[in-house]
Amino acid sequence: MAGEPTASDTPWLDKDAEPLIRIKGITKKFGEFIAVNNVDLDIYQGELFCLLGGSGCGKTTLLRMLAGFETPSSGTIVIDGADMSQVPPYERPTNMMFQSYALFPHMSVEKNVAFGLKQDKVPNDEIADRVDDILKLVELQDFKARKPQQLSGGQRQRVALARALVKKPKVLLLDEPLAALDKKLREHTQFELANIQEQVGITFVVVTHDQEEAMTLSSRIAVMDKGEFVQIGTPTEIYEFPETRFVADFIGSANIFEGEIVEDGADHVRVSTSLGEIYIDHGQSTKMGSRVWAAIRPEKIHLSKKAPTKSGPNQAAGKVDDIGYLGNSSIYKIRLDTGQIVDVTSPNQIRPKSRTHGITWEDTVYLNWEPSSAMLLNK
Repeated sequence: MAGEPTASDTPWLDKDAEPLIRIKGITKKFGEFIAVNNVDLDIYQGELFCLLGGSGCGKTTLLRMLAGFETPSSGTIVIDGADMSQVPPYERPTNMMFQSYALFPHMSVEKNVAFGLKQDKVPNDEIADRVDDILKLVELQDFKARKPQQLSGGQRQRVALARALVKKPKVLLLDEPLAALDKKLREHTQFELANIQEQVGITFVVVTHDQEEAMTLSSRIAVMDKGEFVQIGTPTEIYEFPETRFVADFIGSANIFEGEIVEDGADHVRVSTSLGEIYIDHGQSTKMGSRVWAAIRPEKIHLSKKAPTKSGPNQAAGKVDDIGYLGNSSIYKIRLDTGQIVDVTSPNQIRPKSRTHGITWEDTVYLNWEPSSAMLLNK
């Protein structure tokens, strides 16, 4: 059926597929500090793979070890079947695009892009053809005579990308590639970058701290914390099926409630929490009375001023403590009788008839959510 993923879209699910990059037992120490701690990772041909985490989690150190700028304390990195242990950066089948772009200010766009090919002593005719082709791909063919300072931030970003791609590496490594752009341009460029990657078919490994950027760009994400992978999966898996409280809270927002299992069926569980009883319509192998956490995304909670007609699980009531108006949506901080705050995000689908919204501060409101919306976490 059209639109359904094929085996080539999900090579990590094919037990016979050979990864392009195989990271095995990689550790990097700086003195007593362990920046990357014994991680394993397979990345496949054509993936746009994101290493995601906060500052100091080890993601950039891992990228620099892939590039050859840092030497692992232990473990191996194999790219396209070759062990990279003794291979210097300039001989690896990789190229790196730095956060600062590192363009030569005295050179034109054309000369910046051609620089690496000239260093490799590629024939002039081939350089001209390859530079023209890559500038067309990033839509900068009309700017090739300009200097970097004559370009916008987004254009400079595309020059840096063209310079990295023109050498046709097997793997392109990108360190916070969109961090220098403003929010609007960053959102637009995310799609541009993903489209370019799909056209060239080169494997991209992107480091970012921006959850939205990782979700938009990637085929898969590795969430890092304290030098280790906390979870690896597709954006949908990471967001909808987090494996830990850290991932649930780090990717997007989540209301997390500690509780214990009071009923454990084959296709459902009931959890007693400070929010009340939460019914989840998917089973999980958990002992009765076990300490667990139930997480609910703010956008999964329905908000109403009308009281429910009957009591039951997956309901709560409280007062509006604060409101954040974001234009396309509003964030409501609901204070429960227990004093706990629950975040609820509601889309502003209809333009209000007046300047005041239907739900306002100190209103009593009622919350409910679907049985499939809550996520059960054991750690």
